[in-house]
Amino acid sequence: MTGQGGSGEGLRGASAAPRSRQPGGAGLRLGSILVFLLLWQLLAVTLQSATFPAPAVVFQRLLAEISSLTLPWHLSITLARVGVSFLLAMVIGTAIGIAMGHWRRLDMFLDTWLVLGLNIPALVTIILCYVWFGLNDWAAIVAVAINKIPTVVVTVREGARAVDPRLMQVAAAYRLTRGRTFVRVYLPQLYPYLMAAARAGLSLIWKIVLVVELLGRSNGIGFQLNVFFQFFDIAGILAYTLVFAAVVLLIEAIALRPLERRLTEWRG
Repeated sequence: MTGQGGSGEGLRGASAAPRSRQPGGAGLRLGSILVFLLLWQLLAVTLQSATFPAPAVVFQRLLAEISSLTLPWHLSITLARVGVSFLLAMVIGTAIGIAMGHWRRLDMFLDTWLVLGLNIPALVTIILCYVWFGLNDWAAIVAVAINKIPTVVVTVREGARAVDPRLMQVAAAYRLTRGRTFVRVYLPQLYPYLMAAARAGLSLIWKIVLVVELLGRSNGIGFQLNVFFQFFDIAGILAYTLVFAAVVLLIEAIALRPLERRLTEWRG
């Protein structure tokens, strides 16, 4: 029996070892980027069109925009708008989602509002906010947050409905305070839903912020893309797009994934 147990553990260890020694996703991602650049270069050489510049041309333009500090300045403004809009949407959406998941009557009362918010086009919200509040940053931030809040509410509401009542009963049996119960028992069960809402929120907010800047702001990545479009500057458009995409990937890799692992490690 001991030998069998030892061999079983050995087999499990052998099966787990290759998994842990498998090359990480970094190599695959790097290979994917290289293939993308190769295909881009091949298309540029084949088409020989001014509207489809080669990667080298775009990277030269990118370096020029960075050295002049134009790109960092516009990027920092866009990131500030994204950050404020994201925090506002997450805080408000989480609070409403928890409340709707906890109180059935409130859920029924606000459900129609929620469906309406989910289906109003972002462009309509942006235009109305600019008309009502003026062409300023607060109008832009409010427009972005309004478009994102309903999706946060939907995700968090499902998480609140899925909270295990037995864990809450255990917390009550141990006479934990409401604050401690919320932080140590209730909130950890919502972490996967909060992370899902955060990821979906960022992917949506990035896009809406660019539209907001294109329509009514005098700075930011969206404003610059509009300027490049008017002058048919494809190299500038692609340079700013690549930087914006790189920032999104960095935030995902450096912030969201480590945070998700840390928040959900208690689940084993």
